Amino acid sequence: MKHYSQTIATRVCIDDFLGPLDCTLDPSNRWNGFVSPHFALDAVRELSAQTLRLAEEDGYDCVDTIHVIEGRADSQDTVHLIEGGLIHPSDGGEAGGERQVVAVRVPWRSLSRSAGAAIAHATPQARKAARKRKITGRGASRAVVVHIRWQYLDEGSDTAANIVQPDDEGRYPIGGWEWAWSIAHWWCACGNLDGAEWHETECPCGLTRDDQPKRPLGTAGVTVGQILRALAPNAASALVDITGLARVCAVFAEDGEIDTADDVGPFDTETLGWADEVLRLAMDEAAPGDLAASGWELVPDEKSDALYRITFPTPPTT
Repeated sequence: MKHYSQTIATRVCIDDFLGPLDCTLDPSNRWNGFVSPHFALDAVRELSAQTLRLAEEDGYDCVDTIHVIEGRADSQDTVHLIEGGLIHPSDGGEAGGERQVVAVRVPWRSLSRSAGAAIAHATPQARKAARKRKITGRGASRAVVVHIRWQYLDEGSDTAANIVQPDDEGRYPIGGWEWAWSIAHWWCACGNLDGAEWHETECPCGLTRDDQPKRPLGTAGVTVGQILRALAPNAASALVDITGLARVCAVFAEDGEIDTADDVGPFDTETLGWADEVLRLAMDEAAPGDLAASGWELVPDEKSDALYRITFPTPPTT
């Protein structure tokens, strides 16, 4: 299967049900606005676990499941049984006690050549072969990915279950033109970036997607920077004394200290008070070790042993 030429690396999800999962995709290749992702095997394993969890919670009759069968390139052929939900009688009665089952026969030695895995009914012969199944060999790892649409399986559909073939980069296209995959979003702690797509990795404030603060004090430092830069765009850092109630006691630009005195510097009492309140609320939520983990740098001082410097993200130059 040919992979698209204009791909990006991103993450996708389906609301809060599936994902987010790393993938590649062509953002111009859409179905009703939804994207068609290609997943590496690790992401397929995670997707498989998520679909199986949903099926157990909501029922196999309303959830497709993904399965990963793993073996070796020099292993003997194996048969694998995959079980779904209970079969519903055609007369509309209560669910029966028999489960839906498909059999997957895998010719491991010829997977890399022309032959592929095959899906069939779980006949008595297939069940017997599955009981004897044993992955042997020490060759290269191989995987077979199976997509099963249980709700259509008992309707005689020949597309209710299929083997997902990898593309030319070894990634597996799952759910494209069928599932409602959307690109995952992220939000910046500064509050200015409201739901950027996952592959858009930088915020104008200077923070990247992967450098987002994970603790209250880290988020507070970013917020304080936004507050102070509203009146002093060149503000680069601040000194914060956390003796008693946390407060901003000095603000610095790259070329020196910015005057914080009333009616002299760029700041007013309301702005500095707002910054102090953000710091105090964050201190109430902080746990031991959060100061260092949030990048707060202890500053030696004769008058205070709890003076810290917080450095604001550097906005990108234009």
